[in-house]
Amino acid sequence: MEDTKKSELFESMSIPKAVLTLAIPTVLSSLVMIFYNLADTYFVGMLNDAVQNSAVTLAAPVLLAFNAINNLFGVGSSSMMSRALGRRDYETVYKSSSFGFWCSIFCGLLFSVVFTFFKVPMLLLLGADEVTAEATGGYLFWTVTLGAAPSILNVVMANLVRAEGAALHSSLGTMCGCLLNIVLDPIFILPWGFNMGATGAGLATFISNCVACLYFFVLLYVKRKTTSVSINPKHFTFERRIVFGVGGVGVPASIQNLLNVTGMTVLNNLTSGYGPDAIAAMGIAQKINQVPFYLALGISQATMPLISYNYASGNHKRMKSTLGFTSKIAISFLTLVAVGYYVFAPQLVKAFMSEAAVIDYGTKFLRGFCLALPFICTDFIAVGVFQACGFGKKSLFFAILRKIILEIPMLLILNALFPLYGLAYAQFTAEIVLATAAVIVLIRLFKDLEKQSAAANAKDTKASDI
Repeated sequence: MEDTKKSELFESMSIPKAVLTLAIPTVLSSLVMIFYNLADTYFVGMLNDAVQNSAVTLAAPVLLAFNAINNLFGVGSSSMMSRALGRRDYETVYKSSSFGFWCSIFCGLLFSVVFTFFKVPMLLLLGADEVTAEATGGYLFWTVTLGAAPSILNVVMANLVRAEGAALHSSLGTMCGCLLNIVLDPIFILPWGFNMGATGAGLATFISNCVACLYFFVLLYVKRKTTSVSINPKHFTFERRIVFGVGGVGVPASIQNLLNVTGMTVLNNLTSGYGPDAIAAMGIAQKINQVPFYLALGISQATMPLISYNYASGNHKRMKSTLGFTSKIAISFLTLVAVGYYVFAPQLVKAFMSEAAVIDYGTKFLRGFCLALPFICTDFIAVGVFQACGFGKKSLFFAILRKIILEIPMLLILNALFPLYGLAYAQFTAEIVLATAAVIVLIRLFKDLEKQSAAANAKDTKASDI
């Protein structure tokens, strides 16, 4: 029965219903994750201590680096799983999911060891100084030294579960950890609780990620007879087709996130030269801007299994309809959010910190960031299609174009032309070019798919005549 429902979702359910079935749980999960990401900034901000708030901001690139591993084994394995399901190649599904699971554990532990060994130079690289180093180090102890493996594993497992169409269970696992983090944050951070400041925020994050992992382990045990996701070591393999299949999508996605880390590190280092207030304001503006950012990412990830499945099964018409419906909803929504952010920027920043200088800085930063939102959405959807279809080279090209060729150079140029405030407009400048390129590449992709379908139909017709 469960396999029949999965087939109906991927093959025959109406496009709006199929997209919403996958997207609603994923977007709800993204919303909870947004509150989870905002929680650290909000509750640390209640201390009205720019140093503690700066610690969370400066640590962000390291946590973002987790996404490099998440994408390598989460996006890479899930894309391969969905395409294999479209071909009904269940052996590949088992092997690719087991490969992603065990490799993510190993890399998470390795990440912790390497960071801990190089902690002092890493803090300097992040932009921490004698004022902010202690608080930043305390936050990173719980989130990275002890917390890298559970943080990475729960995201990878969510991707593996979503790959077979179980978007609700994938989202519930993510949400249970995020909600717990929101509850624990004030207890560990604020004076009426343990009064640990930024270090307490890190501890809350560590505990919540462990609970999320536990949810997925219990889920896979309960569904062990019906799920296509395998974490059984006997299915783990270094077969060339598995390694290259996962890596073909995962490596470009991983490089994309490493470049995001590089971009954020450059941004934070440039901002740090203007003092703790500017750093705190930049962190708040970035966190607020992550709300629609994660929604766009959630929509893109939600439709990946549907696009992967129909691409692999040759149903390009259904694949194109999925993309069109998703794009209309997502881009319209992100445009409305951008308008709201621009108008209400002062009030949004003030909700996190009441210091006048931080509000002034943050308002200008947020208004610059929000202009890029509709273009980011277009870019994300395009890259999601490339990842879903296994076009790793295309997604890698967009990652390099975004950060190396466009955004990082624009950070340096705009900061020189318009000190500090120009930093907020680098992403907007880059995303206009990226969105244009994304539309052009997608149009060419579907033209090629139409030609392939026409050629295949002509071949079938000729064979039937014979």
